[in-house]
Amino acid sequence: MKIEILGSGCSKCKELEKRAKEAISRKGLKIDVEHIYDNDKIIERNVFVTPALSIDGKVVVSGRVPSVDELLLLIK
Repeated sequence: MKIEILGSGCSKCKELEKRAKEAISRKGLKIDVEHIYDNDKIIERNVFVTPALSIDGKVVVSGRVPSVDELLLLIK
């Protein structure tokens, strides 16, 4: 599984990364979280509102920071 955070590094982007890592930890998984800061790469993925979360190349959340519980449901 590949998880990516898409965003400029603002406080919401950092919070999403923190929550994603917490959800991964709660599930007992060993998954690296990559943070994509490059705006061109973010736009290539059709993301125009950040932060965004991508799982295995599919954007599943954009423009908000989901709760850890919601992330637990998204990370199967």
